[in-house]
Amino acid sequence: MLVLFAVIGLFFLDLSLIEAATSEVNYEHIHLVSSIAYFPPPLKQISQGVDPSNVTCTEGKELVLKQSNGLPACLNPSSVEKLIARGWAIHLLPNYSNQNNNSEIFTLGGYLTESETVKYFGDASGYLAKPVIDSTFPAVVMIHEWWGLNDNIKEMADKLASHGYVVLAVDLYNGKVATTSEQARQLITSYDSEQGLQNMNSATLFLNDNYPSAKIGSIGWCFGGGQSLQLALNNNEMDATIIYYGTLVTDTEILSSIHWPVLGIFAELDKGITVDTVNAFESSLNELEIQNDINVYSDVDHAFANPSGDRYAPEESKDAWNKTIAFLEFNLK
Repeated sequence: MLVLFAVIGLFFLDLSLIEAATSEVNYEHIHLVSSIAYFPPPLKQISQGVDPSNVTCTEGKELVLKQSNGLPACLNPSSVEKLIARGWAIHLLPNYSNQNNNSEIFTLGGYLTESETVKYFGDASGYLAKPVIDSTFPAVVMIHEWWGLNDNIKEMADKLASHGYVVLAVDLYNGKVATTSEQARQLITSYDSEQGLQNMNSATLFLNDNYPSAKIGSIGWCFGGGQSLQLALNNNEMDATIIYYGTLVTDTEILSSIHWPVLGIFAELDKGITVDTVNAFESSLNELEIQNDINVYSDVDHAFANPSGDRYAPEESKDAWNKTIAFLEFNLK
């Protein structure tokens, strides 16, 4: 009998310990949960009248847009870069603004310039800017962001031409220009990469045929930054490549086709092209002994050098532009 009571006593003692432990864990769990801000799923927020670009993700999640339909998605930060690279997701960027901030940052060079619209690939028309004086200058293929060949890119072509270059700003969207993220998403979704390569290669042929120069380079921002790298990987006549926060390739076998210097401008806070990927890209270039100057700017995000966007960072943009001019001066002249 005494043994039976002892067993029963131990049983209830164990239960009390379990309850105490469980109670303690539950309170701790409640405390942790209460410190995290939770929000309804993106589609429910939209059904409640929230604009897709203003959807709020639960703390610890990153907001992107699905490339196929433009709907928002809240992802783990570790997944964002992979899904952007696969074409499943795209950056969520502020709508384009007509505010002009680049005159004081992206300064003019010493040459007066002139510009015209030229056909260089079928019916595709590009924006050609060059010094007025009759002389031979290095050439640069300029590639627009996901917005298209807009006034900001044309002004950048004028700015660069004033430093002594013949600049052809290509049009990869067949004359279409976006001013909202949704319009840009539709344009980039319908983009044909093979035709785009033909377009850019035709631009280099146009420059070589009409403005023969010893050297030619390329520069692009965002979507155009990735295309600048693609041009380098598919055209062995380039002499310099500039990438502003564009999609990267880190495979040394693929990168081995580059035999000229590369300038890279990237952002520390960019979730689509992370610092880890930039470092891997730089390591691959170094392994291949490809001359490079890779820069990651602290505390700025993707598209920080776009003067028409909310992420514009003037000081960092000015420094990146000075590096761009110096890089082209050293490698093309």
